[in-house]
Amino acid sequence: MFKYQKTVKKYLLLAFIFFILSSCVGSSSVGIFGSGVSVAYDPRTVGMQIDDSIMQKNLTARLALHEKKYLIYISTKVLDGNIFLSGKVEEPEEKLKIIKLAWETKGVRSVKSAITIKGETNFKNSAKDALVTTQLRTALIFNKDIKATNYNIDTINGKTYIFGIAMTQEEKKKVIEEAKEIYGVKEVVPSIILVDELSRKKN
Repeated sequence: MFKYQKTVKKYLLLAFIFFILSSCVGSSSVGIFGSGVSVAYDPRTVGMQIDDSIMQKNLTARLALHEKKYLIYISTKVLDGNIFLSGKVEEPEEKLKIIKLAWETKGVRSVKSAITIKGETNFKNSAKDALVTTQLRTALIFNKDIKATNYNIDTINGKTYIFGIAMTQEEKKKVIEEAKEIYGVKEVVPSIILVDELSRKKN
């Protein structure tokens, strides 16, 4: 009986460790981009976080009013008033409309788009892109000089988009270098803001 309990505890522990690791590597849901903001890693002030959250909710609501499907196919991230869009749409006109809606959001400072048109990429390329994104996210996590939770990554047809906040110029450089080292990356498109460049200094 004691041996059985020991075995059960061992498997429960292994399952827990696997869950934690898969959450860290497979998702960017912690840190500045997720529902659970990591205060220790988010360099924005509370006021900035609230402003960005309001902007993101407003944009998401407007996109949903325009087309409900955008809730599923379009991802939006807001950092210090800078909006990053990613996802897929059916027609080029839809991409332009979404970018226009983003620019019309109150408080917007810039809009970066990684939205693609369906048909521009195939299943094989999508699988490669997913692998590139996972490898880069893992590399950032294991680089002690980089706050990995402060970055959002998207790869489309070998072009890797990096959106986030770097604590220093050196960290920004290392993030880009890590991306260039990943096999399958054809181009790196960084939209990385330095902490010193954050515009709003609300407390």
